[in-house]
Amino acid sequence: MINTARRLAAFAGAAIVATLMSTAASAVDGPLVTADWLSENLSDPNVRVFEVSVDPGLYERGHIPGALNLNWHTDLVDTVRRDLVSRENFEALLQKAGIDSDDTIVLYGDNNNWFAAWGAWVFDIYGLSDVKLLDGGRKLWEARGLPLDTAQPEYAATDFALSGEPRPLRARLSDVLSVVDGVTKASLVDIRSAKEYNGEIFAPEGVQELSIRAGHIPGAVNVPWGTIVNEDGTFKSADEIRAIYAEKGIDGSQPIITYCRIGERSSHTWFALSRILGYEVKNYDGSWTEYGNSVGVPIDNPSGTVWGKT
Repeated sequence: MINTARRLAAFAGAAIVATLMSTAASAVDGPLVTADWLSENLSDPNVRVFEVSVDPGLYERGHIPGALNLNWHTDLVDTVRRDLVSRENFEALLQKAGIDSDDTIVLYGDNNNWFAAWGAWVFDIYGLSDVKLLDGGRKLWEARGLPLDTAQPEYAATDFALSGEPRPLRARLSDVLSVVDGVTKASLVDIRSAKEYNGEIFAPEGVQELSIRAGHIPGAVNVPWGTIVNEDGTFKSADEIRAIYAEKGIDGSQPIITYCRIGERSSHTWFALSRILGYEVKNYDGSWTEYGNSVGVPIDNPSGTVWGKT
């Protein structure tokens, strides 16, 4: 009886240790997770991974094992209006994904995590401010030869509920014009390429969303998104990012609004400035396709490029 009791006590102790180890494994500080951390924690039931890519069919051809697919064009937006997914639809999406309040949520994607960062911004707006990005995204995961899977997992649905009002992390055209007109104090950060910013080109080659005017929002500084990224797709250190922006006069001393063409690249910068550096930042997802197409608003166009003129 004594030996049996000891074995049972030892078994119970081991179970407690295993539970604690699992909890410790799924806990991670900071806004980023490394590929090593994620590969070691894929089997943790409290870790839920989502892929948010823009390339159609990429997820289906192979994804991180256990990852669920979030389609940027349908799952995270209102497909009728140019707007974010509604609170109700987003909550239903998370319930179907089996999300619980104590889960560690990790997002990753293609295109240097542009759309994964956009996803993180949407999650944060709806109160899930501790969502992580896989540093380096698909680019680094594939470069390291880490496993991919074609199986599409299913998880038991939950009754997860979003709490509180949406967080004010989204800038509207009126907010930007208030800064341009000098009514509101904020730093405007254009994270597009220098050629886009200077008005030499209207948009990167091959894109669908265009503005009929070239240039940038008056007063905006240009810090291309890639300036803060290493060759392998990971973010540079917080100190390096802070120094890069300080050199352009952006030090977090006043609110910041980031923008690009449609809001995805600027989400990547929003993540760095907001989540990594802790600055007060809004993302203007209307970006240049809205601002540059708006009637009666001022622009800066150093190159003087005119739509339709050869």
